[in-house]
Amino acid sequence: MISVIIIDDHPLVLNGFEFILKNTSTIVLRGSFSSTKDAFEFLTTEAVDVILMDINMPEMNGIDATEIIKKKYPDTRVIAISNLNEGSIAVRMLKAGALGYLLKNVSTDELIEGIEAVMRGEQVLSKEMRFILTNKQDDIPTVSQRERQVLALMAQGHTTAKIGEQMFISPLTVESHRRNLLQKFGVTNSASLIHKATEMKFI
Repeated sequence: MISVIIIDDHPLVLNGFEFILKNTSTIVLRGSFSSTKDAFEFLTTEAVDVILMDINMPEMNGIDATEIIKKKYPDTRVIAISNLNEGSIAVRMLKAGALGYLLKNVSTDELIEGIEAVMRGEQVLSKEMRFILTNKQDDIPTVSQRERQVLALMAQGHTTAKIGEQMFISPLTVESHRRNLLQKFGVTNSASLIHKATEMKFI
């Protein structure tokens, strides 16, 4: 039996996946969680084989949650379940350690086969996502931890001087990080930078 938990903040999605998995002979559903915090607490005492992970959640996005899970529980397989058919987000999720990316309109058979496939160490993608990733090259910028901090503070509306104070760096260094970020994301101003970084789940 393959042990599975679901992390998704939409009750209808949870109910739908619960119904599918509870009626599957090869899978045992160990829990459903509407927040990563509750799921993390569960994982401190219980081991599971596969996690179905939503991308968009209020307290922590699925990409960051996957990175944490893979560091703490490297044997646990993560499959993203999302409405987002964007190649850049799928690539980031896979880079974070997920073995699969399935859209929420996935069929019952495709979901079950996907769970069984990741247990064999195979990568699983929805047909639509496989087409998108095969035919579209998405440039995912490499962002350092410092640059990510600058991004977050910019998104909160802080000035260059204020960001420097909070990060204990000079305003000139902040501006250097900002220029690098503009170049990496291919934009020309801070508003566009924040918008694009948010879309790509860097913020």
